[in-house]
Formats: sequence, C-alpha cells, structure tokens
Amino acid sequence: MAGSSLPRRALGRRLRGYRVQAEKSQLAAGLHIELSPQSIGRMEDGQKVKICTAQIRDLLDFYEVPEPSQGRDEVLLLWQEVKDQAIAAKLAGTTKGWWQAYTDQYEPHFDHYLGLEAVATHLTTHQVVLLPGLLQTAGYRRAVSLVGDPNLSADALERRLELAAHRQVRLSDPNFRVNFLLSEGVLRHTPGGRTIMAYQLYHILELIGSRPNLSIRLVPLDAGSHLGLLAQAFTLLEFPPLASHLSEPPVVYVEGYEGGLYLERTDMIDRHRRAITDIQRVALTEDDTKQLVQQLAKEYGA
Repeated sequence: MAGSSLPRRALGRRLRGYRVQAEKSQLAAGLHIELSPQSIGRMEDGQKVKICTAQIRDLLDFYEVPEPSQGRDEVLLLWQEVKDQAIAAKLAGTTKGWWQAYTDQYEPHFDHYLGLEAVATHLTTHQVVLLPGLLQTAGYRRAVSLVGDPNLSADALERRLELAAHRQVRLSDPNFRVNFLLSEGVLRHTPGGRTIMAYQLYHILELIGSRPNLSIRLVPLDAGSHLGLLAQAFTLLEFPPLASHLSEPPVVYVEGYEGGLYLERTDMIDRHRRAITDIQRVALTEDDTKQLVQQLAKEYGA
C-alpha cells in the first residue's frame, strides 16, 4: 500500500462533504485553520498537505460536525490511518509510489491513475481503439509511444517500456482481478505493423485462461447494439476496505487525448456498471475469444 492515496482520498471526500453541507467556502475554511484555500482544495482532492490533528478537529467544529457523532469518529479514524500509513512508509523508505520515478514519462493526470491502479483489487476496462497498457508487449508499447512522439529518445523510450513492464507485474497478483473487454476493432488496428501485432496477439493467447484472476473477452464488430457503443473506452477501479473498515467508493477513469477524467459520483458509477453488464452480454466467451485471436494472429503472420 506504499504510496496509496486511498485513506487521504476518503478523508478529503468526507471533509469536502461536511464543508459543503455547512455552506463554507474553501477560503473560509483555510482562514479558520490558517491554511491557504488551495491547501484545503488539495486536501479535499486526497493530496498531501501539512496539517495536524488539532486543525482537523478545528475544521470539524467549523463545519458544525457534532461531538460525539459517527461522522466525526470516521473522519478522525481516517486521519489516524493517514498518519499511520505515512509513518510506515517513511520507516520502509517508500514515501512515494514506484511509478513516481517515471513522472517524466507520462502526463501529470496519469500519476493519480497509477496510484489507484497500484492498490485496486478489481479492475474492469473496456477499450475500443488501443490495447490497455496492462496487456501491451514491448513492441506494441514502443510503436504507440513513437506515434505520440516520433522524436522520443532511445533512453526515454526504454524508461516507458520499464514503466509498462512494472505495471504488468500486478497481473501475477491473485488478489488483483482484471476483466478486459476489448472491441474486435482493437485487434484490427496494427500500430507498428502486422508482425508486431501478430506477436502481441500471441501474448494475449498465452494469457487467456492461464490465470484465474484474469478474463479477456472480445466484443465482435457485428455484436449489434450495446451500451459500450455509447460509453466508449473507460476503466472501473474498485478498492479493498480501509484499515478503519470504511469502504472506498469505486472510480471510473476516462482518458482522452488532452487528459483524463476521474468519475466518482454514484450515478456515474452505476451507469458504467450497467454498461459493463451490457458489454458482457454481447462479448464472446473466453473460448470463442481465443479462436478469434488465433485467427487474427494467423492473418497477420509472425
């Protein structure tokens, strides 16, 4: 859990909820405990902020959260968990997540995603154009990287491949369940050429059915109408209970050319769950998926 933002995210969400309920601005909250409004905003977003227990209690008083109350106890439990995690990470020398050694190789918005992926226990991704990073071979990753930046240096490219390989280590974790729902169109695109794609498909064939925590299913182009056509590409991440036994809500991540969106509202999560159910309805079984991937691999040749 080193580098995990889960307790801080949960703490920030609850404090934001109480602030909004009390009709207080970030400026007013910051002035009350002698922090900038920007610091209040960062804290509510689950980012690290220098703050002490007394200031947390002062905020709860300012937001008129009664004492005693379950809500107040939950905030203080989360705050204790944040402190405990910080102490443990410092003793272990892991105050930053491993991915932050590669911040020069990904866009700033992706840092948050990598932190969430590192602690998620269940990930479901629907992709319509490119394979997700967790499935990409080095050849495929190299080709995609060079499309985005044809002048990428050899050193930078190798670091991107290292980052991708490090992410894929989690696929060996039996406690990390991953469902890949891929449009057939994903396998029809051939970044880097047909030979690279053939090797990529053979890699997918090795994974299908080989690990109980992984599921790879294709949605054929002639599947007809389904919600995936509207939802497009997205990833749903689900998390383990916190040490305080509080639950951390799922997050839907949607990545675009100019950045990423993190969706946390219950109605948005529910809509994407419905989309997943409908996509699974029209997706091929794993056996049929394997047959189609084998067919395409032979077409591309290696």
